[in-house]
Amino acid sequence: MNAVIFDLDGVICFTDQYHFKAWKQLADSIGVYFDEKINDRLRGVSRMDSLNIILERSSKEYSEEEKEKMAEQKNTIYVKLLENMSPEDLSDEVKETLDELRKRGYKLAIGSSSKNTKKILGQIGLKDYFDAISDGTNIARSKPDPEVFQKAAEMLDETPESCLVVEDAMAGIEAACKGNFQSAGIGEAAKHSNVTYPIRTFSDLLKLCPALQ
Repeated sequence: MNAVIFDLDGVICFTDQYHFKAWKQLADSIGVYFDEKINDRLRGVSRMDSLNIILERSSKEYSEEEKEKMAEQKNTIYVKLLENMSPEDLSDEVKETLDELRKRGYKLAIGSSSKNTKKILGQIGLKDYFDAISDGTNIARSKPDPEVFQKAAEMLDETPESCLVVEDAMAGIEAACKGNFQSAGIGEAAKHSNVTYPIRTFSDLLKLCPALQ
């Protein structure tokens, strides 16, 4: 392995609470039931696909134009909530592990479906930290399609086989498998039947990534 590609939300930092609040506010505004269990289905999924999951409980049919407006409304709420994030939302364990991986010679990248990736990285103090950022602004297909990871590997000038993907979502591990990437699963993703390395904590990555020669 020469590079490590990280999902953002749930791996580098946690924005679940902000996503939940934004989707909840939107769902309430159109009279659709939404709770934490439904929210769990949205992890690692694109904004429009997330909206379609929420609208499964709606008795009304919406046009694509109406859906676009709703997705934009949710994003406006979410971006405003992100203003509450700060470098304190980046744990010492994550930062120290990233720094050590860099010292050991690994290229580091982000592979996230979020279109707000760069804003979040700026809020937590990692604006220019990564060698490459592949996110929702440069992909056409969200996870479990491997495109976001494939683009990250291309940016790093690496093959999928030389990259380790770090994910907390089942859809992310599935995407890594489809793209021929090795994967490290944390949290729920550690239970995926095809995960290469189930890990318990973020710093366990140091056991998988010895210093490069």
